[in-house]
Amino acid sequence: MKKLIAIILGFGISVGTLSANEGMWLPIFLNQNFEEMKAMGLKISPEDIYDVNNGSLKDAVVSLGGFCTAEVVSEQGLLLTNHHCGYDAIQSHSTPEHDYLSDGFWSASLKEELRNEGLYARFLVRMEDVTNRVLDSLSPELSQPEREQKAARVGKQIAAEASEGTAYTAQVKSFYHGNEFYLFVYKTYRDVRLVGAPPQSVGK
Repeated sequence: MKKLIAIILGFGISVGTLSANEGMWLPIFLNQNFEEMKAMGLKISPEDIYDVNNGSLKDAVVSLGGFCTAEVVSEQGLLLTNHHCGYDAIQSHSTPEHDYLSDGFWSASLKEELRNEGLYARFLVRMEDVTNRVLDSLSPELSQPEREQKAARVGKQIAAEASEGTAYTAQVKSFYHGNEFYLFVYKTYRDVRLVGAPPQSVGK
């Protein structure tokens, strides 16, 4: 895909009683939670969700602008996301003559798609546990602010090494109150266009 096309949709879903199982399972550790997930009704394998070397769900779910998720639904890069995720983009194209927020918008051709400057879609390529490398660089006598600053510097260095000479971007994020660190490597697309949006009476 040389470009991504974003279609902004929002539909309400009515559901019955739901229960929340608090916690966060990072993709690289899905095998550790597989039996629990299977007991809860999972019908696919952990590799179907996250596989570094083969196609998996990680290749269909993207970060949209760093603030929302979107799903890839075509080989041309057509994305679906929630209406509120595209609200600012829709608003930026709206005018008194073309009130896309109120009336909706649908492009009839590729030429009618609307560019969204600054908006990007980011695919996860792989992730890696770099906790030991970061923690080994932190001495016990560091204050908390010094510890955080040093961890951030080491994280930036690891990310730079991971993306050097590639078309990827990388980032190290801290988890569990700065006790674990993970490297995320992404493929980022910056040509994200508005293809369609329902009227906000529907989207909201």
